[in-house]
Amino acid sequence: MSAVDAGAVDVSIPEASAHDRLRDELPDDVVDRFARLLEGIRDGSADRDRDRVLPFEALRALRDAGLPVARLPRDRGGLGLDWPQFGRLLIEVAAADPNLPQILRGHVALVEQTLTTDDAAFRERWLGRIGAGQISGNAWSEPSGSTHARAGTELVEDDAGALRVHGRKFYTTGSLFAEWTDVVAHRVSDATDVAVLVRLDQPSVTVSDDWDGIGQRLTGTGTIVFDGASVDAQDAVPVAARFPYQTALYQFVLLAVLAGIARTAVEDAAAAVRARTRSYSHGSAARTADDPQILGLLGEQSAVAFAVQRTVVAVADDLERAYRAARAAAQAPSEATRAEALAAAGLAEIRTAQAQSFATRAVQQLTSRIFDALGASATARGTGLDRHWRNARTVSSHNPVLFKDRWIGEYEVHDRLPQPLWAVGTPVENA
Repeated sequence: MSAVDAGAVDVSIPEASAHDRLRDELPDDVVDRFARLLEGIRDGSADRDRDRVLPFEALRALRDAGLPVARLPRDRGGLGLDWPQFGRLLIEVAAADPNLPQILRGHVALVEQTLTTDDAAFRERWLGRIGAGQISGNAWSEPSGSTHARAGTELVEDDAGALRVHGRKFYTTGSLFAEWTDVVAHRVSDATDVAVLVRLDQPSVTVSDDWDGIGQRLTGTGTIVFDGASVDAQDAVPVAARFPYQTALYQFVLLAVLAGIARTAVEDAAAAVRARTRSYSHGSAARTADDPQILGLLGEQSAVAFAVQRTVVAVADDLERAYRAARAAAQAPSEATRAEALAAAGLAEIRTAQAQSFATRAVQQLTSRIFDALGASATARGTGLDRHWRNARTVSSHNPVLFKDRWIGEYEVHDRLPQPLWAVGTPVENA
């Protein structure tokens, strides 16, 4: 018998651990910080989702390991990761618990604003705060009151000349876990929408965990009411003046979440197939784990998960180019560097839209089809398999993909980049 004949040599490949997946792409000290930690976080993910236990402990462990400062330079207390490295790490975190990267989505944007701003005072102030371990949530969207032209929440001066925020926000992802939140408000003094950072431990700020979506249930995506919250004028930046690739960045975090969901869904389904002792009399094998139809289905879904992950990692390269162009424009401002930064940001937006178009449909289908490999018993809540589809469906509802498809088409036909900023609210003519 030849050495390559079936049964002569064990050519099985052991399932890769988090350490194995990260060791070729990240510095050794970063792998050591996160690999075992992420495996522990994943172990409790299904139970947290089923019982709606907010991941305070998991997030605290990731904060201690340095995830919120991963993009900061090492000499400022960070891990010094570029976007391809950071994107790879975010996917690994999402595979452990998809709520966690989304919790930090607003904070990731604040880090990029800090790294790319030409305001030296803002940069030093926030490098210090972020380096000291403080994080920010997000508070841009409103349940009502906003229009396409302005936020409903307002930033006003009180009688003593202090700036105060008044308004109500929803989809305030991550704020429940944070010290700060990034609020879009209409600055009344000059009729400008600004992104202003608001400290959350004020009596004039009320944060509620009232998110009741079918998925991503543990992201703290609820309501915040600002009843005259105090803010520092230096922490208010016109939305249009923020780093140019911000919309691409926000979408990239959700893409990383989808990639993590896809991989864990396939791994969970494969584990369930291996453990399954019952089979159908009209199946193709006595054991479910040997059934060629089941193996073919899981193989197809594994290929989809692999393709989604590689697509998302590729988009991280475009984010890195956009980041470097924005840095260059801040350090050596000119018409040419600003144009390059806008072009790089626009291309990053197209790439995230292309990835979203593919990944949204692919991961929703993947997380639904894994049930075909297992039968009705797999739908029991105790299996936790339903969370993969619910989470993928919910994440995919952000920034609707059908509008992104049109952007991609306009780029292909007319070489037209997407608008750099867009808004959700009542059309101005109907306000």
